[in-house]
Amino acid sequence: MTTDTTLTLRRVTTTRTPQVIALIPARNEADRIAAAIHGLQAQTRVPDEIIAVTNNCTDNMATAIAARDAGAAVLDLHGIKGKKAGALNRALDEILPGLEDDDMVLIQDADTVLVDSFLDHAVAAMKRRVGAVGGVFYGEPGGGLLGQLQRMEYQRYAWEIDRNGGKAVVLTGTASLFRVRVLRQIKAARLAGKLPGGTGYYTTASLTEDDEITKAVKTLGYRTMSPAGCTVTTEVMETLPKLWNQRLRWQRGALENLRTYGWTKVTAPYFGKQIMMGLGALAFALYLAFVALQLAYLGTLGVSPFWTTIGGIFVVEKVVSVWRAGWPSRLLAAVLVVELAYDLFQHAVYFRALIDLALRREEQWAQT
Repeated sequence: MTTDTTLTLRRVTTTRTPQVIALIPARNEADRIAAAIHGLQAQTRVPDEIIAVTNNCTDNMATAIAARDAGAAVLDLHGIKGKKAGALNRALDEILPGLEDDDMVLIQDADTVLVDSFLDHAVAAMKRRVGAVGGVFYGEPGGGLLGQLQRMEYQRYAWEIDRNGGKAVVLTGTASLFRVRVLRQIKAARLAGKLPGGTGYYTTASLTEDDEITKAVKTLGYRTMSPAGCTVTTEVMETLPKLWNQRLRWQRGALENLRTYGWTKVTAPYFGKQIMMGLGALAFALYLAFVALQLAYLGTLGVSPFWTTIGGIFVVEKVVSVWRAGWPSRLLAAVLVVELAYDLFQHAVYFRALIDLALRREEQWAQT
């Protein structure tokens, strides 16, 4: 079998309808990439081209074969540095010269399946200075209790986006649609020193290239959106070590990106969110310490009507925010104690990332 090293896009040149090209970066994803491709082929607005970007695979070309058998073109890359970001930079350099400024590029993970109306909703949202549209991700079934907790977390994130008018906090790497014009401007701004992060469309210096490119798009003056109709289903981590590695990468990457960009009108809300996260984690730790001391010295917990009311409101908010996820999520949220343990895990990740950042420990990327 041979794979493409250069690509000629099958574009319709007799119409002014903007083209949509889908890129699926993948490394050793032979067991999942076909489902991602079939999800794109089932779209109500099918991409004009689907390209699997197989990068430094060590599976004897199984990923490339699976992608081609599923109907995608294949750009097989080897020796590319920068992992996913490096592969995407190379792929974008290949395809953008054949596209117009008003065309669009969908970048989707190989372990993700889009709802069949994703592209219709995403293309429709590309208006009024919107430079990119990100997906609203939900967790796939499985993973036991740990998987259920992640699905509840993702449901709350979707709930917050909906309450915020569909504004994207992060252009999730699971699936995001970009204007070609914006991608070109990002690279030009990096080359001109107006944006940090190297000389490519994506920075290879960040652990979380999706978070960084969100800040790049916003710094250039564009809006980012995540419409409710742009839903995707992505994998959940089935073990605590995998979840720890994933979340530590996300948290460390977010902090590193803020340090790189510094305080600006774009990054100010992100700094505020990180500060509030830290204060919340400290408050929770102090509360647990207070409870432990009270039990140790008094042997019992006092009941305060005020704090009981506050606790009740907290439980209600927990339940309401996962209501659409169904009864299992509602009941688990009502129990509360399980989610409090999950929160402690998240807080541990946060403080570990802060410590690593403060001590300037070398950033590590772990496969999940």
